[in-house]
Order: sequence, then structure tokens, then C-alpha cells
Amino acid sequence: EVQLVESGGGLVQAGGSLRLSCAASGFTFDDYGVGWFRQAPGKEREGVSCVSSSDGSTYYADSVKGRFTISSDNAKNTVYLQMNSLKPEDTAVYYCVADCFFLDTIVAGTDDYWGQGTQVTVSS
Repeated sequence: EVQLVESGGGLVQAGGSLRLSCAASGFTFDDYGVGWFRQAPGKEREGVSCVSSSDGSTYYADSVKGRFTISSDNAKNTVYLQMNSLKPEDTAVYYCVADCFFLDTIVAGTDDYWGQGTQVTVSS
């Protein structure tokens, strides 16, 4: 059974940093690309970042490039999202996803699995 458990969300002031973690089980990072989506109130879910299962390439939404960094620890089956220089518009529920890839934008595949989400709130 695939499970994804996020942690690390919280409240931070603009300009601050947070690191999200996603502990995965039931698959390996060779099976699926793993990444992060987010959904702000009243907005559609947005792909934020993804690590390719084939070659470890990393992809980012334009809105977070240069500020967010995705990484993975295959031994721990955990993926991280380091978020720096946070802005109020980064406020959202962040979801870890298994089976993501990049097609001009970050998308979820047909085998997509989702975590329960973790709230990130950035105050101005």
C-alpha cells in the first residue's frame, strides 16, 4: 500500500523559510517521480516541484524557481522541499504526490497517490 505522510508546515513571516518532508512507503523512488503540489483557497491545485524517477532531474514551477529546492533521500524514502524567501502568495496546503512528471508544467500521472497535505501560511 502506498502511503505518503507530510510534515513541516506551519506559520512563518514573509522572507522566512520552511522545510517540508514527505515520508513515503509502499514504493521506491525508482517506481515514481515524487514531488509537491499546492492548493490555495479558491485556486486550483498547482504543481510546485517534482523529481524524475528516471534520472533524478528536478523541475519547478516558475513561481518558485530560485526559492524552493526539492531533494530526496532514497535510503529513507523521503522527499524534502526546502522553501526559502517565502511570500504570502505561497500560502497553501502542500501535498506530497507520487507519480508526477513534467510536461511543460508539473502534472500528476494516472497512478497518482497523494498525502493528506500540510498547511503553510506566510504572513506579511
